[in-house]
Amino acid sequence: MPNVRTPDADIYYTDSGGEGPVLLLGHGFFMDSSMFAPQIDALAGNVRVVAWDSRRHGRTTDHGAAFTYWDLARDSLAVLDDLEIETAIVGGMSQGGYTALRTALLAPERVQALLLLDTEASACTDGEKAGYRAMFDQWCSDAPIEPLVEALAPQLIGGDSRESWAPWIEKWTTSDRRAIRPAAECLIERDDVVDRLSAIEVPALIIRGEHDMSAPAVKAKQLYDHLPLAVPVLTIPGAGHAANWTHPQPVNETIAAFVTMVETGWL
Repeated sequence: MPNVRTPDADIYYTDSGGEGPVLLLGHGFFMDSSMFAPQIDALAGNVRVVAWDSRRHGRTTDHGAAFTYWDLARDSLAVLDDLEIETAIVGGMSQGGYTALRTALLAPERVQALLLLDTEASACTDGEKAGYRAMFDQWCSDAPIEPLVEALAPQLIGGDSRESWAPWIEKWTTSDRRAIRPAAECLIERDDVVDRLSAIEVPALIIRGEHDMSAPAVKAKQLYDHLPLAVPVLTIPGAGHAANWTHPQPVNETIAAFVTMVETGWL
């Protein structure tokens, strides 16, 4: 699979290929581009799906410098450049959505539309920062990791099926747990872009899981209220934070319809 080298990172990505409209996808925290396998399987043939691994996740490597979601937005543009793709529908789940929003602000001419999955535009509150720091301090310690991943899976992925959690639990328990620290700082110290959303004048689809507590309904409504061309928020019944992974059928059907509307100019 291809990588694109930038001054700061070697970015791994996958490309389903084809002549269809391009959908560039960024994954959530503690995940990697394989979380979009259900979308690639369903959409490939009609949509060219490009999914990439963020720094400190998956197969992407970096050179150890601190980074922000603005840097990750530049990474996503580097992937498009490597594939000689001028414009794409840019999307992401959770932190991938943070990156997608910043990509649209950084290079609006490259973004045809936005796909925002279980994400938000605001910064962490002081309470959220404290909670995250306590969790990451434990994660990056020598404490047994099994209780941590057992608690993380239902919150980060959602649903009630251990089968859907199993691939991620295995990755978490076998990876270098301390490597995540720079990405954690990026997450905790992210800036607020809510007041800048009105500048993003492209169609936007917002999807969230009904039981997602990480990106609750009020955050999805905030996106809808501030993005000028957002379509009504789609809530997936029974889903949690990773609705595209646990409930792919309604997510895929909605994405396919959205891509068609964008391509045909209905939006």
